[in-house]
Amino acid sequence: MTTQSIKILFLISATRKNKKGLVPLICRITYLSKRKPFATGIFINPMNWDSSLQLAKPPNDDNNQINTQLSLIKQEINQAFLFLQVQKERFDVDDIYLKYKGEDIKTSKTLIEVFTLHNTKMNSLVGIEYTKSTYSKFIEAKQHTEDFLFYQYKKKNILLENITLKFLDDFDYYLKTQKSFKQITINKSIQRVRKIIKLAIAEGFIVTDPFLLYKPKKVINNVTFLTTEELIELENHNLSQPRLNQVRDLFVFCCYTGLPYQEMSTLTKKNIIKKFDDKLWIDMYRKKTKKQLSIPLLPKAISILEKYQNNKNILPVISNQKFNSYIKEIAEIIGVEKKLTHHVARKTFATTVLLYNDVPMEIVSELLGHSKMSTTQEHYGKIVQRKVSEEMKKLTKKMK
Repeated sequence: MTTQSIKILFLISATRKNKKGLVPLICRITYLSKRKPFATGIFINPMNWDSSLQLAKPPNDDNNQINTQLSLIKQEINQAFLFLQVQKERFDVDDIYLKYKGEDIKTSKTLIEVFTLHNTKMNSLVGIEYTKSTYSKFIEAKQHTEDFLFYQYKKKNILLENITLKFLDDFDYYLKTQKSFKQITINKSIQRVRKIIKLAIAEGFIVTDPFLLYKPKKVINNVTFLTTEELIELENHNLSQPRLNQVRDLFVFCCYTGLPYQEMSTLTKKNIIKKFDDKLWIDMYRKKTKKQLSIPLLPKAISILEKYQNNKNILPVISNQKFNSYIKEIAEIIGVEKKLTHHVARKTFATTVLLYNDVPMEIVSELLGHSKMSTTQEHYGKIVQRKVSEEMKKLTKKMK
């Protein structure tokens, strides 16, 4: 039960006289240094109001009635305050006013409560606005948040208004030390918490944004991709096992199309169309960004499609886990000392195939299906700088 006191003060609004020369009486509740003024509906001659005594004077029928009304208002506010002291662990001046008016007081929401609200809505939109993969990432983010709350505070939840900048910094530190996450993964986890906070603000659960001064720690992007020589070696190496040959073909196909795994695995004949230039294009929507992918097929990609044209599926089907396992095995066989994953093929398309062949950044962004140009610049800006540096070296040699 709280021991904080409440202050009730009646004031006249001297500048708002009506035609009869009367002014309204305003009640102001102060609690925890916060004020809540509201109109009482009572009007009085300003000459009759004694502010220090909080009374209408001199005694007469009209003033006695006003004093009785003010006494009742004060009594009802005190009763509302007493009720909240007994029933609620936390409340503010707005809650006191709402209780006095007989309205439902606003309920303090918790972070996990809003997380659950968000995830429930997202689950119902899987396949409509979100992918199952995106939904699962928010489920994971909620679990990481619950783990952190128990580790840091020995609690299962936290009120939204108690989330501070320190909370976010501590969460960052926890994910780094206890979960052994890399900074890019930490930033993604906190970014998902940020979305929950934005929902809470939009719903009116909180007013202040704890992320207002938060800045995610910078991540140095070391883009892993195959060089031209490595890509040629991969294409031409004779692999003895059919399963490795298939994965190699899929990887090379993505090196020349930039398709993410999800789009590669769901590619159908309907997605291969002949367009205005009489050339074959991949035409489909990227599930992650909902952006249309329109990718002209390069000769190497076409040859791989032709190789599997008699298959039931346009390309061999393999799980992402097996794909990444087999491509690492292939890297060891051909002597590529890089950690290969399916995503490296996409990065090879952006760098070795496009940027290193002078394709402009805005076209690279379009072909990759990025929702924002800044995403492409953030990931591949240094690659462009490297290309500029190489060209300047050539120019320097010519000018000697």
